[in-house]
Amino acid sequence: MAVFVALGAFLMTLAGGWTAQRVTDRRHLVLGLAGGLMLGVVGLDLLPEALHAAHREIFGVPAALLLFVAGFLLAHLVERTLAARQAAHGGAEGHNHRAPEVGLTAAGAMVGHSAMDGVAIGAAFQVGGGMGTAVALAVIAHDFADGFNTFTITSLYGNARRRAIAMLVADACAPLLGALSTVFFHIPEALLGGYLGLFGGVLLYLAAAEILPEAHHEHPARSTLLCTVAGAAFIWLVVGLSGG
Repeated sequence: MAVFVALGAFLMTLAGGWTAQRVTDRRHLVLGLAGGLMLGVVGLDLLPEALHAAHREIFGVPAALLLFVAGFLLAHLVERTLAARQAAHGGAEGHNHRAPEVGLTAAGAMVGHSAMDGVAIGAAFQVGGGMGTAVALAVIAHDFADGFNTFTITSLYGNARRRAIAMLVADACAPLLGALSTVFFHIPEALLGGYLGLFGGVLLYLAAAEILPEAHHEHPARSTLLCTVAGAAFIWLVVGLSGG
């Protein structure tokens, strides 16, 4: 049942990526929406779940929040290191240049997150059918945003369309593999919470430092801001309908 339900996440992820491809003539709106979706996922979904799962504190601060900050700094370090290395080899002309490796790394992290979504579906069905259904609905709903963001991030950093599509397909397949894996092993809740915190920090960096500035750089329009607000509101709706 878990693998069958994960098929819905597969289809929803592809739908999100397809939508991102079809609106390339409104790139600033796509990026604004993607930034809002990522902000909503981080603040309303990943962080609350990370704090709930990882109970441990380190020097008075929840471990999940420390890993959240570490993820933000790690993404910044990777982006700056790759950009500096490419500039040193004559590959960058200005401060707006982006290293394609960053896009692939970020998309790879989203693929890993989607696999964990599949693991969550499988684990929830092991608890009971009702729990499994609730988790599955939440995952399927926000996988549209995952597919949208995976294609957008990969393309934003200058990767070819075929690479963006390949990462989108990998992101779509990941929940199926994750759900199937729960037949063989179980991930401790504390470890899962730490991972969600780290991944949340990475996503927040990409949204706040890369995607949203790019969205408003050439088109500082009110419609772009409205798309950002709509993206965050959509995730709020998804989280509310799924019962948190």
